[in-house]
Amino acid sequence: MSTALDTAQLRELIDSGRAPRLLDVRTPAEFDNSHIPGAYNVPLNLLKEHRTELRGHLDEDVVLICHSGARASQAERTLAAIGVPNVKVLTGGMVAWRVTAGPITEGTPRWDLERQVRLVAGAIVLASVVASLFVPGAEWVAGVIGAGLTIAALSNTCALGMLLSRLPYNRNASCDLDTIIGQLSDAAPAGRRS
Repeated sequence: MSTALDTAQLRELIDSGRAPRLLDVRTPAEFDNSHIPGAYNVPLNLLKEHRTELRGHLDEDVVLICHSGARASQAERTLAAIGVPNVKVLTGGMVAWRVTAGPITEGTPRWDLERQVRLVAGAIVLASVVASLFVPGAEWVAGVIGAGLTIAALSNTCALGMLLSRLPYNRNASCDLDTIIGQLSDAAPAGRRS
């Protein structure tokens, strides 16, 4: 059961000096594009793969952030399964944070992962429909992509998005397990910083 925190509640915590540890589970490219000041980038695939190593660095209140809330909810389930206490998901993610004019650290503009998925899926569907004019049966590729997108919506996961998140465009040399653990270990919890 996911515990949600809306943007107003998060801003109140940050403004009062009781900010929780903010973990942004988007890709490094999305994080570099824009993020909430003070957030740590722990991409969802890395969090899932190394959850036990990260467990010891997440004892205080944690708020998980992604683009819209879907990946953060997956991260919440992953952390709950290994007993991390006090985990919340920012309702609506960065989309909601922007709408409410929350402070944002802007960086290098890049496409977010959801936009990349739409481009790749749309391009494959278009190419398979055009190819079907010359190659009988090619239209079935469009059907497979449609089925995959339907399953992604129903399960609130996206295999294509997870694959795209591993591309060099979406990665950052400073976003490896050792760097993340070092950042989490070196920094005092946000609510206790002086």
